[in-house]
Amino acid sequence: MPDDRPVPLDEYPVHQVPLSMKHVATGDRNAYDRCIFQIFDHNGRALLITGLGVYPNTGVIDAFATLRLGDRLHCVRASDALADDRMNLAVGPLRIAVDKPLHRLRLTCEPDPDDPRGLAYDLVWTADFPALWEPHHIQRRDGRLTLEGRRFVQAGRCAGVISVAGEELTVSEGRWTGTRDRSWGVRPIPGEEPGRAAESAPEGFHWIWMPVRFDDRFLMVVVQEDADGYRTLNDAVLVRDGGVRDVQLGWPRAGISYRPGTRSPDHAVIRLDGPAGDPLDARVEILASSPLAVGAGYPPAADWQHGTWQGRDWTDRRSYDVSDPFDPSVHPMAAYGVTDHSARVVFDGRTGYGIFEHGSFGRHDPSGFTGYDSVAP
Repeated sequence: MPDDRPVPLDEYPVHQVPLSMKHVATGDRNAYDRCIFQIFDHNGRALLITGLGVYPNTGVIDAFATLRLGDRLHCVRASDALADDRMNLAVGPLRIAVDKPLHRLRLTCEPDPDDPRGLAYDLVWTADFPALWEPHHIQRRDGRLTLEGRRFVQAGRCAGVISVAGEELTVSEGRWTGTRDRSWGVRPIPGEEPGRAAESAPEGFHWIWMPVRFDDRFLMVVVQEDADGYRTLNDAVLVRDGGVRDVQLGWPRAGISYRPGTRSPDHAVIRLDGPAGDPLDARVEILASSPLAVGAGYPPAADWQHGTWQGRDWTDRRSYDVSDPFDPSVHPMAAYGVTDHSARVVFDGRTGYGIFEHGSFGRHDPSGFTGYDSVAP
C-alpha cells in the first residue's frame, strides 16, 4: 500500500496529531510501542516472560518468549516488517489478542512444526486490579533525549497450558500469577552511531521494578538511582479494586542481600511508609531468575535485540543452560542487564507473588559497589 493511503486504524477516533495512525508524532528512529508479560508459578519452578513491540520509524515488529524451567531457558524470538494493521498483534508463532482492553488478553505461541518438543502455550491473562500509571520516565545524556516513556502496570491471574520438552504445564488461577507492563515513547534501538554518548557512559545504574499481587490488593514499587544514589525515578503505590483511592507509600528504601560474588539478589526488604507515617516492610524472597539479556532481547544481549532488522519472517528458537545464569563464562552479558526474578512477598501480614526486577551495574555508593567489576563479598 502506498504511504499516502489510510490504514485500518484510521477508521477510529483515536488520533492525537494530524497524521495517519501509521505514523508516530516523532521522527526519532528510537520510537517504540511495546509490552511485556511475566507469568510464573508460586513454587519457583517456572517463569514465562513474553512481549511484543513495534518500531514505526525502523519498520520493524518483533516478539519473544522465554520459559525458565529448571536449569533450561527455552526461547522463541520472531521479527518481521511492520504492516499497516496495528491491531494485529502477531509476528511469527507469537500472538497477543486483546479480548477486553485492560482486563483480559490471550497469549499464544504456536508449536514448532519441525520440533514438537519446542516451546508452545495458550494462556488467558486476566487483570485483577485497575491498570496503574507509572511515573513519566525521562532520561537525557549531554542534553540529548535518550529515553522518554509512558508506562502502565497491572497484576492478575492466568489460566491455560504451556508445553515444552515433552512436558505439559497446567497454568491455573490461585497457583500462578501474572504481571504486565505496557510502554511507549522513545527508547534506544541498537545500530545508531553513539557519537558523544560513548564519551559519557553512566558511572552506574541501579533499578528496582516490583509489581506484586495479593488477594485483595496490588503493590507497585519502582526505583532508579544514579551511581551516587541520586534518585531519578521513585514511586510506591498500593492499588485496590472497587473505586478505593490508591494509597501512596512514600520513599522506598531497599535493603538487598546478594549472592556472594554476584549482584544477583537472594532476598530483600523494601521499607515503605504507611499513610500515618508508620513503617511497612515488604519482605522479598527470590523464587526463580531470568536475565532479560539472555534470550529475551534486552540490552546488552549479544545475539539479538529488540527493534533490529532481521529480515522478513524471521523466527529463532533455542535453549540455554541457566543452571547458573550469572556465570560470566556462560552468559557474559547477563550481569550487565536487568533480571526478572519471580518472588514471594510478605507485606502488611499478607503473602503475595510478583516480580522483583532488578539491575545494578557500575558504581552504586549506597550498596558499596565501586565499579563495573564490583560484586557482593
